[in-house]
Amino acid sequence: MATVARVVLDSPLPQLDRLFDYRVPAEIEDDCMPGVRVRVPLRSGARMTDAYVVEVVADDALSPENDFPGELSAVEELVSPVPVLAPEVWELARAVADRAAGVASDVLRLAVPTRQVRPEKAWLARDPDHVPPRVTAVPVDGYGDAVIEAVIDAGGRAAVGAIPHPVLLAAPARAIPADDTDGPAPAWVPGWAATLAQAAAHTLAGERSAVIAVPDFRDVTDLERALLVLVPAERVVRFDAKQTNGQRARALLTARTHPVVAIGSRAAVYAPASDLGLIALWDDGDPSFAEQRAPYVHTRDVALVRTAQSGAALLMVSHARSTDVQRLVELGWLQEVGPHRARVPKVVPTAHQTNADGYAAQARIPSSAWRAAREASHDGPVLVQVSNPGFGTGLVCTECGERAHCRVCGGPLGSPHAGSTPQCRFCGALAAGYRCPTCGNGKLKPVGQGAQRTADELGRAFPNTRIVVADGSRPIDEVPARPAVVVATRGAEPDVAGGYACVLLLDGERMLAREGLRVQEDVLRIWANAAAKGAPGAPVYLVGIGGKLANAMALWRLDVPAHDELTDRRELFFPPAVRVATLTGTDEAVTGAIEALGDAPVGPVLGPVPVDDPTPGTVRAIVRFPYGHGTEVAATLKAEVIRRSSTRRVVKGGAKRRAAPALRVRMDDAEPFSEV
Repeated sequence: MATVARVVLDSPLPQLDRLFDYRVPAEIEDDCMPGVRVRVPLRSGARMTDAYVVEVVADDALSPENDFPGELSAVEELVSPVPVLAPEVWELARAVADRAAGVASDVLRLAVPTRQVRPEKAWLARDPDHVPPRVTAVPVDGYGDAVIEAVIDAGGRAAVGAIPHPVLLAAPARAIPADDTDGPAPAWVPGWAATLAQAAAHTLAGERSAVIAVPDFRDVTDLERALLVLVPAERVVRFDAKQTNGQRARALLTARTHPVVAIGSRAAVYAPASDLGLIALWDDGDPSFAEQRAPYVHTRDVALVRTAQSGAALLMVSHARSTDVQRLVELGWLQEVGPHRARVPKVVPTAHQTNADGYAAQARIPSSAWRAAREASHDGPVLVQVSNPGFGTGLVCTECGERAHCRVCGGPLGSPHAGSTPQCRFCGALAAGYRCPTCGNGKLKPVGQGAQRTADELGRAFPNTRIVVADGSRPIDEVPARPAVVVATRGAEPDVAGGYACVLLLDGERMLAREGLRVQEDVLRIWANAAAKGAPGAPVYLVGIGGKLANAMALWRLDVPAHDELTDRRELFFPPAVRVATLTGTDEAVTGAIEALGDAPVGPVLGPVPVDDPTPGTVRAIVRFPYGHGTEVAATLKAEVIRRSSTRRVVKGGAKRRAAPALRVRMDDAEPFSEV
């Protein structure tokens, strides 16, 4: 009886996004198991492609629709006997691709690194009888008596409000081995990191895996520091963009061997775990969770799909809740869990202060915030959050006031520091010898205040005080807990053991002036995360902002703006109240895809309208539809993509190449209306 391998091809072509059957030669039959890499012929023996084995069956076990009267082609080569594609990861990739009208192999490229020989050899040579060190369960502090633990044990789902200040995390005495007199050293970590580390330790103590995804490398570092206080290093694996392929491959194989805590950025949510007990996301509203590669699935959506498949508990932890999570809370799909008697930040909106008038009301840093920062700087570091890096936010002609733009791409010119050569903030091109096209003047002056200019001014106002600048070009993970003024751009704020003595949130009006559907929730999240870096009871000054956002910050009721925003979006039929599909391509293809939806319950279609694209004649349309009909809409649109792709012509002239796709579909775009 012949053995048949059902494989998924490593190909981005949508028309090949299904399982193919190949005969397994006798010489590799013992090693050809689900999850291994193979090479198989495509159309003819001269064309080979990589593939993953999804299942191995006897030929008489194939379903009737797969009966093939001829002889099946044989697997050409077993690339490696190591099963790198876990069954649960394949099921996740298939479901995610179907939800996004995408191709499963594109998802697998995010989930499985390219082949690495050394990690595979080490994995094959491992001791199969090795027992990893056990983990002692610890309580999740700050949420009442076993509240988070009950959610995890029941496989529940919760939107968790993070503890809004740093905490000193220490290993419980019973977790320290008898021959280790000291044990792991206590560590100051953000409140959210302590909560997730304790939740993961509780899960791992029951010999079940936990998967925790965070936005960026700073958060991964904070979470890992917290975990290593409670969990042996052997039980923690990382999946993030800073790793080499070899490190990712080693982490993937370790996660397949025994229960672990898998942490990292977007890729972590695809970590293999046959017995998954917990999936957690920190700050799901962060734009870093929006995948920029096809099929563009947000990490939050992957977590929701995996929770439904595995039955694992789900924790969405944040200070300021996203509208997507707020929708799930209002539907009753997520329960609300908040800190029990937490010390919330003491937020002071300066726009609400009655004594502010005249120049003081227009000052970038009001006098009350100056005084508080000056007093606090004697005791510890002060955090000043600004919106932009560099010396100024822009440059203008000193003669006529015309704003300076790049001669290469037309972007705005900026100045990294005082006296530096102007540089484009978009493409980075230097503008040496710049002359104003309006008046011919060659002198420019900065407008606005970036991080460097703010630091220069604060250096004069705070003599004999250390000034630290932290931004994207000068990343700093941590500063000492001694007097200093730290000027940081949004998201680049360093940690301080015990927290900052005072926090100033500047440039709020400039942040809110950005166009976009999610500006308000993004800015609220940025402020809340910075305020939570302050020590318990430390003053936080929100400068120049009043109204509902200021009230929400002052009362620390950050769910109220999310509820109001979601209510508005329901009335406007905007996401996340509905799902959206962005269709891009030729006018004929986009119009045909909309017509193919037929009687599907879609909302008013926006477009098609022309868009800037390298391919002439490109248009874009936005289709809105209820969540309950997502499967139907995604399947119809994917069928249209396959139909258009199958009939594409090859463009001749020069190097032979295929024409650009006539239709591209992107489901659940985070900012769909910014592109039309």
